[in-house]
Amino acid sequence: MDEFLQYEQTLWSRGIQRIAGLDEVGRGSLAGPVVAAVVVMPQGGFVNGADDSKKISKRKREKLSEKILAKASEVQFGIASAQEIDESNILVATGKAMSRALDKLNVEPDHVVIDGLPMASLGWDHEAVVKGDGLIHSIGCASIVAKVFRDSLMSDLGERNPGYGWDRNAGYGTREHRDALVELGTTPHHRKTFLGHQYGLGI
Repeated sequence: MDEFLQYEQTLWSRGIQRIAGLDEVGRGSLAGPVVAAVVVMPQGGFVNGADDSKKISKRKREKLSEKILAKASEVQFGIASAQEIDESNILVATGKAMSRALDKLNVEPDHVVIDGLPMASLGWDHEAVVKGDGLIHSIGCASIVAKVFRDSLMSDLGERNPGYGWDRNAGYGTREHRDALVELGTTPHHRKTFLGHQYGLGI
């Protein structure tokens, strides 16, 4: 616990109370939005097992997400659509999603820390930590709730757009999804720029 909270504990000891951990999910997906989550934990707040969402099973993520939502001082989400991704690029759209999550906070944070590299499109002063979702507790929490939120969103979209397996692949480029694109074509939720550039599907 102490090691995973070291970053927050250092800031708390300096009187920096509201630390906003921020992460995104869905950057590499062929369909659906990119989703960002921001988590602000109370001083000393800790959820055991909250780590990089990619290292955790779906069932465990869902259980941890419930604990995080119950423990956190505040959790907010931001979304940038597939259309926005196509109109700009994934980095700009990710910055928009992150900004939208931060803008929803009821109380402005004292410090913002994100996973990865600094983002010029974010629009908020922030610190960036590479692989922060496995090093900083609040980012790890944001990683988990963002993943669970987006998976649920993609499952709902999948019910309205059957055949692509979004309840299983969350819009990522699995064989099932790519085969469905060839057979069924695209939906308004597909990222047209990704289909050509990354997979050469010519759709």
